[in-house]
Amino acid sequence: MDKLRIMVLCGQSPRHLYVANTLCSAASVLAVVHETGGEWNTRKLLKKLRPDNLARKVWRWLRDRRRYTGNQEEKFFFGDNEAALKSPDLVREVPHINHPDVVRLADELQPDLIAVFGTSLIRGELLRKGRLGMINLHGGLSPEYRGSDCTFWALYNGEPEKVGCTIHYIDAGIDTGRLIAHVSPEVYPEDDELTLFWRSVKESATVYAELMQRLAQGDKLGEVQSDKGRLYLFKRRGLRHEQKVNCMLQEGLLKDKKLGLRVRWFGNKA
Repeated sequence: MDKLRIMVLCGQSPRHLYVANTLCSAASVLAVVHETGGEWNTRKLLKKLRPDNLARKVWRWLRDRRRYTGNQEEKFFFGDNEAALKSPDLVREVPHINHPDVVRLADELQPDLIAVFGTSLIRGELLRKGRLGMINLHGGLSPEYRGSDCTFWALYNGEPEKVGCTIHYIDAGIDTGRLIAHVSPEVYPEDDELTLFWRSVKESATVYAELMQRLAQGDKLGEVQSDKGRLYLFKRRGLRHEQKVNCMLQEGLLKDKKLGLRVRWFGNKA
């Protein structure tokens, strides 16, 4: 059985590199595209400098500096090793994921599939590339948890059993494409948002790799989402929400939860 020929579009954090490496073991990766966020214009700069946007950016920066001290994410995914892509020669950097260079690269490489994790929203002509389309790894269980920080919001809503990731086809919406798999991790009493999210990603990387093999052998997967669910936005998460989740965890939100790894595949009912 020949391996799928794929392009990977992903971020540059340790979790993104881990998923990209796992996909490299299961498919023939033609290129790994990173967006640098380096292209600016006046409109974009003015939007970033709006007081409400600037305050949110500063708050998130301060919060993440506190949460990520000591290279916790790198240690979770790579142990004592440095977080790195196994095939750095495959990397192509672009200012943003919808840059014309990405479309040209897809036209040049003609991949069977484009595999995505951790990029900004994909729009326009790029959505039509890939012989089998584009597939995304989303950090929430769609359709109920779409958008950003879905592990956090599942905890905020008192639903740790709904922490997990979705592998889905990409369409023009936000995490609304046909479902391929739900992956929910083991949950332990001492967990917090980050360990649950990272464990979800690590388990999902294995399922993502299995998907590459299943598609290569001709399996038909995918199911239309039953409804639009709920979209969570980055800007809705504030200090009071953080305090509530911290309090819930301290009071034993996860204490009596005995949840093992759960993987659900969705057949083609479209």
